[in-house]
Amino acid sequence: MNRQEESTSKKIKDTILSGEEGRIYFISDFVDLGNDALVTKVLYRLEKSNLLIRLSKGIYLYPVVTRFGISYPSLHTIAKAIAERDKVKIMPTGHAALNQLGLSTQVPMNAIYLTSGSARTIQVDKRKITFKRSVPKNFQYKGSLFPLIVFAMKELGEKNIDDSVLRQIEGLLNKSDERESFEHDIALAPAWIRNLLLPIIKKSKT
Repeated sequence: MNRQEESTSKKIKDTILSGEEGRIYFISDFVDLGNDALVTKVLYRLEKSNLLIRLSKGIYLYPVVTRFGISYPSLHTIAKAIAERDKVKIMPTGHAALNQLGLSTQVPMNAIYLTSGSARTIQVDKRKITFKRSVPKNFQYKGSLFPLIVFAMKELGEKNIDDSVLRQIEGLLNKSDERESFEHDIALAPAWIRNLLLPIIKKSKT
């Protein structure tokens, strides 16, 4: 290992060790070092020395290790980290949205997100994160809760949304600190979802 490699390796290792356990790292986190090829080589070595865990190509984890073993991040945590790196917006859909809202206890093996960035699929061990490029309308919501509810309801389908589900959604809306955005956000929802949620929103104002 030459001096440049030694210096780069020390800087990266010191940065990781002084950081928070559970953090996800990308090659771009060390862009200031000015040599992506060398950074890639160092991260590979740190993986082989068990300091880092490779989650996917170019994605590394500084793990939290408990007495029960390594605590791996959720697909949502990984997806958010990728979105922050790429400076794009993402929106969970399907079972990922249901799980986040607590409307399903099933942890999805694969997660699908709408994105304002590039469409692609990230393989994380046996799991997959799929990013689907979406129309701008899906990112015009002011709040973060309402679009989650919309995509969760779409996943369930109109015929499967009973009083029990609506009561759970009502509880989520009533606890939200985003009420000021509800009137704006409901206008972006499909008509059948608006019809189901409008009475709940009106009730929450009384």
